[in-house]
Amino acid sequence: MQKSKSAIVIGSGVAGLATAVRLATAGFSVQVFEAAEKPGGKLAEMHVDGYRFDIGPSLFTLPYLVEELFIEAGENLKDYLEIEKLTTICRYFFSNGKVLNAYADNTKFAEEVERVTGEKAANVIAHLQHSKRLWELTSDVFIFKPFGDKYTYLSRQFWKSALSIGQMDVMKTMHKANTERFSKPEVVQLFDRYATYNGSNPYKAPGVLNVIPHVEYGLGAYLPTKGMYSITDAIYRLALKLGVVFTFNTKVEKIIIENDTARGITAGGEEYKADLVVSNADVVVTYRHLLNDEPTARKLLKQERSTSALVFNWGMKKEFIQLDLHNIFFAEDYKAEFESLFDKKAVYKDPTIYVFVGSKIAKADAPTGCESWFVMVNAPEHTGQNWQDIAQQTRAIVLEKLSKHLGEDIAQYIDCEWILDPQLIESRTSSLGGSLYGTSSNNKFAAFFRHKNYSDKIKGLYFCGGSVHPGGGIPICLASAKITAETIINNK
Repeated sequence: MQKSKSAIVIGSGVAGLATAVRLATAGFSVQVFEAAEKPGGKLAEMHVDGYRFDIGPSLFTLPYLVEELFIEAGENLKDYLEIEKLTTICRYFFSNGKVLNAYADNTKFAEEVERVTGEKAANVIAHLQHSKRLWELTSDVFIFKPFGDKYTYLSRQFWKSALSIGQMDVMKTMHKANTERFSKPEVVQLFDRYATYNGSNPYKAPGVLNVIPHVEYGLGAYLPTKGMYSITDAIYRLALKLGVVFTFNTKVEKIIIENDTARGITAGGEEYKADLVVSNADVVVTYRHLLNDEPTARKLLKQERSTSALVFNWGMKKEFIQLDLHNIFFAEDYKAEFESLFDKKAVYKDPTIYVFVGSKIAKADAPTGCESWFVMVNAPEHTGQNWQDIAQQTRAIVLEKLSKHLGEDIAQYIDCEWILDPQLIESRTSSLGGSLYGTSSNNKFAAFFRHKNYSDKIKGLYFCGGSVHPGGGIPICLASAKITAETIINNK
């Protein structure tokens, strides 16, 4: 196929990779520049002393967005990636000692909620149906279309959503909406947790975020049989087959602008020209460091950043039957935890702990009889905190809390350890402050404030990834790539 135009993609996170694939499939000549030695961005991996850790996202939903890349390229996804649908989405451990299995089967899940908490199963089913309705009203407009585009505003779906806004709980917080639907605090807390899927505070974020549970309970939760990084690897190998050129260990220094048009980049002291540029880097970093546009960067910084993470990757010399693949150990005072994260910019003294045991499915991640643990607590963005001290203090709290819930001293089983904090996330992924999702959704207008997938001022400059529309997380970043690529192709 004759290459009609050339494109440079800055960054090889999942959105950058997917954009590169879509453009290459459409006939573009594509070159990707990546500061790290491997592709992946936040969807990365680490090998330590015989253990493999997925050190980024650990839940896989909407796999069809990955499959689309392969179908359009004339390839079979199964030749690159094997995935398994989960029968249990998560195991929840509450501060009062109750343990609840969130089954993928909605009826079974609702019955489990009633058995463990006393909340009527009918209330759970009704909430999941409400979540589905929110998805039907919002996904096409707010996730899969270029927001701010006049054609989006003129579409039938947009007006259908606009006229149904009263059904979306936009004017009340997620927590308020959940307390109106449920009488048991454990169930409220369980569904409040979904605000953290885009790094937000359920006590401030709008109730429309209750759309998120449908993605898991309605559309399904999955895990690649070789771990999350195999998603990155599969898309990367597809890109290579399509002729995408990758330049690793090369940090982009500047986007070249000529006559208000993006004409390429400067990297490693050399200029690389192209017909257009796509930045998969954090949008604030792009404006501040690659465009030298401090006023726009400051304007974007007025939006509250999402949470970051403090992660303990532990190789465990034991298999724990008490744990499932995904596990949540809740804080006793959830509201106080979010006040600590967003108001005090501090890790909470009794943090909610997420434990992902990837080796439950990806057996090669740990030696026989052992497990690979990704242990994460929510953390504020990096603003100069002493993360070395915070990590050690939090580590002791996490070990004590997990040991109490699991009924044994787990510290004795730690075979190896690798810690990831917000400052390290920032330096490894160029995410401002280590924020995992760019901006938070802590107000009802947050979706309208996200940066678009293209520049209004600079022709040929586009954006993709978690810091721009429609937001963060693997499926949303893949949707971002689709929007960006389609915008470019339509402007071709």
